[in-house]
Amino acid sequence: MESQGKENDNVVVDVLFFARAREIAGVSQMKLELRASSTTRDCVEELLSRFPGLEEIKGVLIVALNHEYVCEPSQLKHGDEVALIPPVSGG
Repeated sequence: MESQGKENDNVVVDVLFFARAREIAGVSQMKLELRASSTTRDCVEELLSRFPGLEEIKGVLIVALNHEYVCEPSQLKHGDEVALIPPVSGG
């Protein structure tokens, strides 16, 4: 089968941090390498392990995949863009 041998390939995604997430992480964007079978949830969990301070906003983070908000874990592909968007308040 053609797909055999691809299971161990990793995907690299671009992660964008906005507002409080950017303040906590100290970066506005980064590349992140994950297992090929990874989802947006796996991506967030990896980011939480790298940036433990994100735990404070984990429950309110909005995740966007390629400019579309996602509520359920979505499969990641090489080159995808994942954005972490905390709620923004203002007046």
